[in-house]
Amino acid sequence: MIFYEIRHRYTMPDNAFLYPHLCDLPYFRALIRAVEAAFYQDLDLPAPTLDVGCGDGHFASLTFPHPIDVGLDPWHAPIHEARTRAAYRFLVEADGGEMPFPDGYFASAFSNSVLEHIPYVETVLSETARVLKPGAPFVFCVPNERYLSELSLGRVLGGWYREWFRRMSRVHHADGPEVWGERLARAGFEVVRWWHYFSPAAMRVLEWGHYFGLPSLVARLLTGRWILAPRRWNLFLTERFVRRYATAQPVEDGTFTFYVTRKR
Repeated sequence: MIFYEIRHRYTMPDNAFLYPHLCDLPYFRALIRAVEAAFYQDLDLPAPTLDVGCGDGHFASLTFPHPIDVGLDPWHAPIHEARTRAAYRFLVEADGGEMPFPDGYFASAFSNSVLEHIPYVETVLSETARVLKPGAPFVFCVPNERYLSELSLGRVLGGWYREWFRRMSRVHHADGPEVWGERLARAGFEVVRWWHYFSPAAMRVLEWGHYFGLPSLVARLLTGRWILAPRRWNLFLTERFVRRYATAQPVEDGTFTFYVTRKR
């Protein structure tokens, strides 16, 4: 059963979101975020909508044509940065495990590449269910077990490198649909559909981007900006290289998984 009404808001190629992300982010983050942004274009998220883990608001500002009703995040610096963007009507600095909203307040919610970073994720899932209306959609995406098994250096250096990469990227949960299905059921959600995306080759581009992206980190620390010259002449070769991997299509052996669920 398909719960979402499919609305083709945009007629764009898969990589239409790539260049806007490249202007603001290191290329490996821009690549995965551009793919994820494309998936949201066919999903109906009725208002009021909650973004669980909105961060600095950059993703929402490029993904949605209108402001999201509420963005929630526990970290002061990112949510302060989110206030500089017109991506949300309201921003709330609070923990996802203790949301300051009444029961059944929101008609939809999403969480983009956030839940994998939360050790107490089941508490956050339960709180998300509590603040949603019955039948409300909740969509999210997370890395699965191939996020670690497909690492190129993992094949050479073994398990210690995979564990180091997991810690470095702050991923507490790299699990498959069976594990997430059990978590969601306990929290009060029903899985409507899911699909894997981001091929192993794309994952290796993301892996090496953590190292080749060090100059962007230095720029961020010194200037507050990841990209010093967000212009075509500077980003042309980068965009040309990563474009082949920016495919917003289901991939059987994908390293990330997108979930469409609803509150029971």
